[in-house]
Amino acid sequence: MKMLIASVATGCIFFAGLGSATAQDENMVIIPVEMFACTYNEGKGASDLDDVTAKWNKWADENGTDDYSAWTLTPYYFGSEQDFDVIWLGAAKNAVALGRAQDTYIAEDAGLRAEFEEVLSCDAHVNFASVNYKALPDGRTPQNSVLTFSDCSYKEGATFDQLSAAMDQWAQHLSDAGSTTGIFHWYPMYGGGKEEFDFKWLQAFDNLTALGADYDNFGNGGAWRVRMELLSPLISCDGSRAYLAENRRYTQLR
Repeated sequence: MKMLIASVATGCIFFAGLGSATAQDENMVIIPVEMFACTYNEGKGASDLDDVTAKWNKWADENGTDDYSAWTLTPYYFGSEQDFDVIWLGAAKNAVALGRAQDTYIAEDAGLRAEFEEVLSCDAHVNFASVNYKALPDGRTPQNSVLTFSDCSYKEGATFDQLSAAMDQWAQHLSDAGSTTGIFHWYPMYGGGKEEFDFKWLQAFDNLTALGADYDNFGNGGAWRVRMELLSPLISCDGSRAYLAENRRYTQLR
């Protein structure tokens, strides 16, 4: 798990259902989510996680946890440094709602924590703040989807405002080309401390076909030239990792 922070966006990620925002927009929204990086215990697997998640959903219904969404992320395109089996991602409508959901679970989890710990060992629980630059169609919260992540750093002299302006142009270019992807930048908040990047670049796709459409546009369609012109003076990013996201609890977050 020591490579988790450098390999996957985790923790308090404000990504689900945000509307587009820039640094110049006084209404820019930053939203929280939490993520756990976990491995299956010996003899346990995805079906065991399904069983305890169903119990957790019932508990959440009974305890009024109705402004919290959750997903599990399974690595799809990944490298050997990603030494975990599954990521638990939870997003709330705002940081107060996330904290309230966490407080409720800590106060009385009805034995669910022990049941989760029978299935999973989680070596990281981290927290990011997310800014959305391109919303999914209709501003919807992702359900089952494909998520990609890259680690990015600012180049010397580049600023958040400059990047936000460039991201607006990049998002518009993608929209004009028919892309339905959502784009989010996640800034580390809690649980890390040794990050070798400034933010995570996340994209959400409805499925692998949608990811492939953006892939073709980027390469054969020449969008890489536009991205290079807009963003290469400001940031550098590594290669993306991709995860299959299964929605476990849904609420429209924005």
